[in-house]
Amino acid sequence: MTQVDTAKAGQGSRAAGDEGTRPAGGSRPGPWKRGPVLAACALLLGLLLLLHGNLTDWAGLGSLVETFLPWFGLFLPVLLAGALWRRSASAVVALLLPVTVWLNLFGGLLGDKSDQAGDLTVVSNNVAAENRDPAGTARDLAASGADLLALEELTDRARDTYEKELAKAYPHHTVQGTVGLWSKLPLSGTRPVDVLEGDVGPLADKVPTEDIQVDPPRALRTTVATEKGPLTVYVVHLGSVRVMLRGGFWTDSRNAGATKLAEAVAAERAQRLLVLGDFNGTMGDRAFDGLTSQLRSVQDLAGDGFGFNWPAKFPVARIDQILVRGVEPKSAWLLPATGSDHRPVAAGISW
Repeated sequence: MTQVDTAKAGQGSRAAGDEGTRPAGGSRPGPWKRGPVLAACALLLGLLLLLHGNLTDWAGLGSLVETFLPWFGLFLPVLLAGALWRRSASAVVALLLPVTVWLNLFGGLLGDKSDQAGDLTVVSNNVAAENRDPAGTARDLAASGADLLALEELTDRARDTYEKELAKAYPHHTVQGTVGLWSKLPLSGTRPVDVLEGDVGPLADKVPTEDIQVDPPRALRTTVATEKGPLTVYVVHLGSVRVMLRGGFWTDSRNAGATKLAEAVAAERAQRLLVLGDFNGTMGDRAFDGLTSQLRSVQDLAGDGFGFNWPAKFPVARIDQILVRGVEPKSAWLLPATGSDHRPVAAGISW
């Protein structure tokens, strides 16, 4: 065999080998046909973000998804990395939907929107019934210099400690049940507000007693006398939520309280209104539509980032809120962790 024949034979052998490694279709799929699973996942994520309000709330599913909806954005870089690795043009284009929707929902929270300190500084903290150092928590909160200090989940045993530690900085205060307001300005017209739901139905044996009507009041209404006129203040601690194996995400007590609070706000004639406390839910949760249609969140308007404050060691949600009507939020921020499992939330407001 001549050298020419040998070369031709080698070329034929390589061609046959190449033919054997090709896909069944004869060629590798193009960029628009690669990564169909990635493209489908991107579209599903986009539809979830876009249509989350249409999710069923059976077993609290809708509320659970909306509570942690910002965190679904973590799937975006994962899907993008997969699309680039697969060199899938279809997956990249499909990602435009969830990216656009997520930025539309939460992009406004990424920057710092604070303007200035404001005329009045307010702080709210669920001080936690199991707090082992209420005196230290009181001193930390007083050091913030807030004009108004709202505390939730006060126990009878810790109440005396807070009253003693805060007396010097806050000459005026009121406590109704498990919530209280300490103020540098005079208070008047204080009364409890009913935000509890007594009928818990078949879950009665599974619901902690703190969520049943026999509990002390968990909300109050009072009026603060400021230099620029009266400011009506609600301090609130709505019912707890529970993740239950058989009942799903149980929110009945909290949702009922949110409805009652929304009704109280709707009936409120005060021009300037401040509602703050532990809502046990985020303002993106459908349960608070009645409130967000009447009040504005200081975090949304004047905060820095998402403002997650619970749990204190690794916050994943903002369940403590400061809502306003008739006043202008100037800044919103978080205070350092205290002895509670909730980080305090703070805001500066002006007329």
